[in-house]
Amino acid sequence: MPLQNRVTPEGEIIATPHRGLMLGNRGGAFHLPDRTIGHRRWATRQWIACVLEFKGRHRAAMMQPNRYTELFFLDEATALAAGHRPCFECRRRDAERFAALWGQMRGWPAPARAPEMDLALHAERVGAQGQKITYRAQLSALPDGTFVRLVDGNTEQPYLIEGNALLPWSPAGYEARLPVAKRREAEVLTPRSIVAVLSAGYRPMLHPSAVSSQSPRAHPGETA
Repeated sequence: MPLQNRVTPEGEIIATPHRGLMLGNRGGAFHLPDRTIGHRRWATRQWIACVLEFKGRHRAAMMQPNRYTELFFLDEATALAAGHRPCFECRRRDAERFAALWGQMRGWPAPARAPEMDLALHAERVGAQGQKITYRAQLSALPDGTFVRLVDGNTEQPYLIEGNALLPWSPAGYEARLPVAKRREAEVLTPRSIVAVLSAGYRPMLHPSAVSSQSPRAHPGETA
């Protein structure tokens, strides 16, 4: 049975056999001794996104006692939407660029430091009751790499903004792309500070399904 350790763009942690392209954690261990997830969803404010392999390190098993809770993401855009930032150890180049753009967007004379980003991000991603924090914006105002939530039929669905298309997210990858209705307002899942970094030119790693040649279908809530 798959462990409950896959993160969605909503920041939820689900069980699925699809592992994704990135590993990460939320500042330590918060899983139970039987390797399940209880009510806790993080250990500290240090939510990071890492590569799957680094310097030959090998884990004998996931969610070991007294070890951090390993989490997996479809890709970096998914991790960013959930409120994770690049790791300074295994992804130093990406992390340094991310921090430089973070500082640049705030007019700071130097790149942001990890604790500064963690403090700001925690206030932007989690509400007082532990709920996902979102805000509304027009699609035309959002950069590529941002995740939004839209109603598709009777369900709410996360979509990635990529070029002139919206890509529906699923644990296995992105589905048939949709045309972007630029004037439409959407609920933004990606934290504001990360949206600012994306606007400044940061380009997250995407799952190969993001470049699928599938034909576009009608926009959610609209007819073809």
